[in-house]
Amino acid sequence: MVKLGNKKKDCTDSELIKLDHIYKIYNLEGEVVYANNDVSLSIEKGEFVAIVGKSGSGKSTLMNIIGALDVPSKGEYYLGGEPVRDMGDKQLARIRNEMIGFIFQQYNLLPKLNIAENVELPLLYAGIETAERKERTRKALEKVGLSDKWRNLPGQLSGGQQQRVSIARALSGDPSLILADEPTGALDSKTSRDVLDFLKQINEEGNTIIMITHDNTIALEAKRVIRIADGKINFDGKADDYAAIL
Repeated sequence: MVKLGNKKKDCTDSELIKLDHIYKIYNLEGEVVYANNDVSLSIEKGEFVAIVGKSGSGKSTLMNIIGALDVPSKGEYYLGGEPVRDMGDKQLARIRNEMIGFIFQQYNLLPKLNIAENVELPLLYAGIETAERKERTRKALEKVGLSDKWRNLPGQLSGGQQQRVSIARALSGDPSLILADEPTGALDSKTSRDVLDFLKQINEEGNTIIMITHDNTIALEAKRVIRIADGKINFDGKADDYAAIL
């Protein structure tokens, strides 16, 4: 597991994420574009937060920064109290593998591996010993109701089942944060409902979840909504309060 250093004084013990005046600036054919423009927020351990915005709003850029897939042009990002800018490439890779569980819209499962091997793969990269990898994989698949299908290839499963495998893979490493990128985007309404209910369940069990979506209806399934437009936050509050302004 990644060991973080001494916490910064301006981050509380309950804060998992803190963004302090984050900018992401691109120069596109001579035009300066602010994908994120002075974004500040904090997310507590155990929250279920939706970051919502239209295509081009800056939400995907913000997700990449939170997921340690990209770095801001200016500003500070603290993860677990540690400034991410001070981390080298190897530590960032370990952060992504051990502290953050990713759930993707298109599942990102390897088609030639069975679902147990797909769930186990990040644990292999993390250097977890074989016996523990197998046990974590078994528990994760059991948690999502797919322990009887561990031999199946992804192509033998429905879209909803594949997304549950993706969730099991995210949970297997016992991450500090689950980052779900449009987790229902490729699913029908009934299967989407099942996936959202499962995300709520694992949040109730103490997992911190950040869900990225373009859909206001999906965003309202979270407890807190952060709306971003033109690279800026223009709403941050309870889901009930967000519903009242739609």
